[in-house]
Amino acid sequence: QCCFPQSQAPAEEEDEGEEEETEELGQTETYAEYVPSKSKIGKHHPDLVVETSTLSSVPPPDITYSLSLPSSVADKGSLSALQLEAIIYACQQHEVLLPNGQRAGFLIGDGAGVGKGRTVAGIIFENYLKGRKKALWFSVSNDLKYDAERDLKDIEASHIPVHALNKIKYGDTATSEGVLFATYSALIGESQAGGQHRTRLKQILEWCRENFEGVIVFDECHKAKNASSTKMGKAVLDLQNKLPRARVVYASATGASEPKNMIYMSRLGIWGEGTPFRAFDEFLHAIEKRGVGAMEIVAMDMKVSGMYIARQLSFTGVTFRIEEIPLDEKYKAVYDKAAKLWAEALMVFQQAADCIGLESRKSLWGQFWSAHQRFFKYLCIAAKVRRLVELAREELARDKCIVIGLQSTGEARTREVLDENDGHLNCFVSAAEGVFLSLIQKHFPSNKRKREKGTGIKRKRKISLTPSPAPASCPAAAPQPLSFSAFCPCPHLMLFAALPGFDLPSCTSPSAPSSGGQQLWVFPPFSSLSFTALALTFPSTHVEKMKQDLLAKVKALGKELPLNTLDQLIDYFGGPENVAEMTGRKGRVVRRPDGSVVFESRAEQGLSIDHVNLKEKERFMQGEKLVAIISEASSSGISLQADRRVKNQKRRVHMTLELPWSADRAIQQFGRTHRSNQVSAPEYVFLISELAGERRFASIVAKRLESLGALTHGDRRATESRDLSKYNFENKYGAKALDKVLSTILNHTDSRVPVPRSYERGEDAFFRGKKISSSRVSAGWVGLRFGICTTSHLTHCALADCSITKFLNRILGLEVDKQNMLFQYFSDTFDYLIEKDKKEGKYDMGILGMEKEGKEVFLTPGHPQDGQVVFYKISVDRGLKWEEAYEKSLKLTGTYDGFYLSYKVRGNKHTCLLAEQCRGKNFILYKPNIGKQSQLESLDSLQKRYRRVLPEEAKEHWESSYHFSLKNCNHAVWNKSCKLIQEGKECFQGMRLRHYYMLCGALLRVWSRIAGVMADITSSSYLQIVRLKTKEKKKQVGV
Repeated sequence: QCCFPQSQAPAEEEDEGEEEETEELGQTETYAEYVPSKSKIGKHHPDLVVETSTLSSVPPPDITYSLSLPSSVADKGSLSALQLEAIIYACQQHEVLLPNGQRAGFLIGDGAGVGKGRTVAGIIFENYLKGRKKALWFSVSNDLKYDAERDLKDIEASHIPVHALNKIKYGDTATSEGVLFATYSALIGESQAGGQHRTRLKQILEWCRENFEGVIVFDECHKAKNASSTKMGKAVLDLQNKLPRARVVYASATGASEPKNMIYMSRLGIWGEGTPFRAFDEFLHAIEKRGVGAMEIVAMDMKVSGMYIARQLSFTGVTFRIEEIPLDEKYKAVYDKAAKLWAEALMVFQQAADCIGLESRKSLWGQFWSAHQRFFKYLCIAAKVRRLVELAREELARDKCIVIGLQSTGEARTREVLDENDGHLNCFVSAAEGVFLSLIQKHFPSNKRKREKGTGIKRKRKISLTPSPAPASCPAAAPQPLSFSAFCPCPHLMLFAALPGFDLPSCTSPSAPSSGGQQLWVFPPFSSLSFTALALTFPSTHVEKMKQDLLAKVKALGKELPLNTLDQLIDYFGGPENVAEMTGRKGRVVRRPDGSVVFESRAEQGLSIDHVNLKEKERFMQGEKLVAIISEASSSGISLQADRRVKNQKRRVHMTLELPWSADRAIQQFGRTHRSNQVSAPEYVFLISELAGERRFASIVAKRLESLGALTHGDRRATESRDLSKYNFENKYGAKALDKVLSTILNHTDSRVPVPRSYERGEDAFFRGKKISSSRVSAGWVGLRFGICTTSHLTHCALADCSITKFLNRILGLEVDKQNMLFQYFSDTFDYLIEKDKKEGKYDMGILGMEKEGKEVFLTPGHPQDGQVVFYKISVDRGLKWEEAYEKSLKLTGTYDGFYLSYKVRGNKHTCLLAEQCRGKNFILYKPNIGKQSQLESLDSLQKRYRRVLPEEAKEHWESSYHFSLKNCNHAVWNKSCKLIQEGKECFQGMRLRHYYMLCGALLRVWSRIAGVMADITSSSYLQIVRLKTKEKKKQVGV
C-alpha cells in the first residue's frame, strides 16, 4: 500500500488487536455529475452526463485555443457545451509536438449517447475552416458513412463532401478535398488489376500527400486493437508513422478494454522517445504488474495532460439484474448424456490418432476443444429460452417492449442441412448437433488427413505409448506393461477411467530414464484390452468404423438436443411478423400457419440484408413490432432507445441470452438501448443458467467490464453492471484458487476450504473420485476432461498447463451435478483467498475515499499540471465524539442496540462501544477511538464479551477512551506502555490519529521510481489509489 500508516506493534491479544484494526477507508461513489470546468461556451447537453469521480477529481488543462467554428453552432445547440469542450481540447492537443517529432493525438472516450459522431464532425469542420480541407475518417462499417454525412449536416457543415473509399477505384486520387471515409478492413485492401500491385494504404498516402496536417479519425478505434499481431493493426500504426504531422483523433467508448489494446495509440506520447517508458512493452509490463490501480492512474494522467476526455450518459434510471435459471430434470438428463458422449469422443479421437500415427495434433485438439466449447454454449443458451419467453411476455403485458441480445445465430448448421437436403427443410435444426457432426466429419483423424498434414510440425511433447522391457519371469506371450512419458501435456488415456466399468490399475514408481532421458511411468498389463495391439494393429478400416459409430451416436443424441435458439424464439413470439430481427443471417426456418416448417430468405423485395436490418429497426421504432432480436452483426451503429422522436416510446427491457465474448462487444450492445434523448432508461436483464461452466462467459465479460471501467473511464467501478463482478474469476485470485483446488484434488493435500455444504457424503467421498496418491491413479471425473494431468507425479505438469480459461471451458463438459459441485468448491476457495488477503491488507479495494475525516494537509510547492508531483502528509482523526455517538444512539430502535462495556478490564479500563443491528443478528460497531468498524460482529460474540449499559454509565468510559487515544496506542491503554515506543519506534494501533502519505500529480512520469521504492518497503504488490477532499473542499487523487 502506498498510502500506508507507519509500522505497527504486534497485537498483545489477538482478538482485540484484529478487531481494532478492521477500520478501513470507505469505497468512494463511482460517478460525479459532469459540467465543463474551464470551457464556458455552448448550451447544456440534452441529458444528464456523468464522469467517474476519479477523473472528476483531476482538472483538465487551462484553455489556450480559440475556436473558428461559427457561433450559430453553439447558439442553436447543434454542438452542446461538452461536445465543444472536447473539440477545443482536441485542437489544443494537436498544437503539441511529441519528443519524437510527431504531432500529439487526442483520445475521446465518451460513452454511447454523448455524441462522439458530432464531436468528431466538429473537429473536422474546425480544421476545414483553418484551411486543412482534407480529412480521413476510419470506422467499422461502410454504412456508417451515412451517419458521418448526417453528423456534418447537423453542425452546418453539409458543404464538406464525404467520399467512400470502397467506391473509389484503386489508383484514383482525384478527389481534391473533403472527408475520405474508409473501414479498417479497407486499410489492408490490395488489388492486382492492370498488373500493378496496388494497396489502399498507398492510395490513401498519395491522396494525403507529404506533410499532411489534416485530421485522421480512428472511430470505434477498439476495432484496431492487437496492432502488433494483425495486419490491420500494423496498417493503423504504419499510417500514423508515415504522416507524422497529421492530427490524430482516437474515438471510442471502449477506448481499450485492456492496456495491451492501447498499442495503436502511439500518438498519446505515453511511451517512446522522451517518456518514462522506452517502448510500449515496458509501459504494458509496468501497468499490468500493478493491476487496475495503475490503469486508473493512466486515465487520470492523460486527462491532466490534456490528451483524454471521457464522459458518459448517466445510468440513473437504468436497472440491472441477473436472472439465474434452474434446470429441469429432462434437460439435465440430455446434458449429462452429451457430456458422456463428448468424453467418449475424446477417447475415440485419441485412439484414432494413435492408430494412424498422427504426428502433428495441435490443430486436431484445437478444433476438438473449440467445437466442445461451442456445443456446450448452444446447450447453455437453449436452457434459457423458455424462461426468457416467460419474462418477455410478463414485460410486454406491463406495456414495455423487448430487445434480446444474441452473439451467434447458428446459421451455418441450417445451411449445411439445406445443402444435404437439396435446399429443402421440413423441421427446425439443432445448432449443437451440427457443431458435433461437423467436427467428426471434417476433423476426425484419418490417413487422408494425415497425408494432408504430412508437412505439419511435429509436436514438441507427446505421449509415448511404448512397451516396457518385460521382466525375465514374464512369459513371452503375456501382455506387455505400458508406460507413458511424464512430459506429456495431458495423458488422454486417463479418460478411460471416467468411462463406466473401466478402472486404471495401480501405477508403479517411475522406471529408469529412457534412452531419450525421459522418465516413464509404468503400468502393469491391462486385462481388458492390450494397448500395444490397439496402437499397432488397427487397420484404417477400423478407424473408419470408429468414425461411423461415433457419428451414429451423435445423430441418436441429436434427436434430444435443443433446436436453433433464434428460430425457436421467433416461433415462440408468433413468427417474423411479430419480431424485428436485426442479424447478419440471410435466411431462417419458420412455421407456417398450417403448422408446416419451411426455410425462407430474409431478403425483402429490392432490399439487401443490411437494408432489411434498417427496415426492421424502423418497424420496431414505429411500434409495429414490440420484440427486437439483435446479434453482434447489427450491434454497431443501430439505436433502439425509447427516443423522443419516434412513435414507440415504451420502456426497453434489454435481455441478454448470451453475454458477448468481450467487453468491447458488451458495451456496444448495451449502448443500443441506452442513448441520448430517451423518454425512459432501459432495464438490463442478464440470463445465466445454473450451469457452473456457463459462468465462464459471465466471468470474461465481468473481467473485461471491470478493467474497461478503469482504463476507459478512469475508475474500474465505472461500468455499472457490477452485479457481474461476483462471477469474475479471471484474476490472480482465480489462478491461485485453481492452483489450490488442483493441488488438493491431485495430491489430496489438506485444504482449509471445506467441501460444499450441498455435498452430503463427506469430504473423503468428495475427493475419492479425484484423489491421486503416489501409488494409485484414479482419474475420476476431473482428469483429462479438463485437459489436465492426473497423477500426483504429474501434478507440476497439470498446474503449469491449466489456466482459468481452460478450466472454466472444460468444466462445461462435465455432468451437471459434478460440474456444479466442482465449481462450488473452486468458488469457495476463491472467496477464501480474497478474505485472507483482506485480513492481511493485501487486497486491492479500488479507489478508497478519505473525505469524511478531519485533515491537516502539508504540500510541497508545485502544480500537477506543470508535470510536477505533489506529496501530501495527511493526518486523519478517526475518533467519534461522545455527542455524536449519543445522538446516533437516540435513533436506534433494535432490541439489542445501544452502548456496551467489556467484561474484561485492561489497564483498569473497560472497552466501550455502540452497537447497531444490521443484517440478521449481525451488528455494526462504533468505537470512540476508531469510529465505525468495518467488520460486523455477531450477537453471540457481542454478548459473550460485552454487557449492555445505559448511556449514563457509558459516557465516562467513552470520553476517557476518546481523549486518551488521540496520542496513545492500544498497548499504552492496555499495558501502560508500548514495547515499540520504548524501542524508539512508532506505533499507531488503535490511535485516533492516523498518518497517511500520498503522492498526486503527474505520477506516470515517476511510475518506475515509485514502484521501485514500494517494492523495497512493502510486501504488497499494489498501489492503493485514494481520493482525498481537503478542508478547502479541493479533491485530490493519488497513491
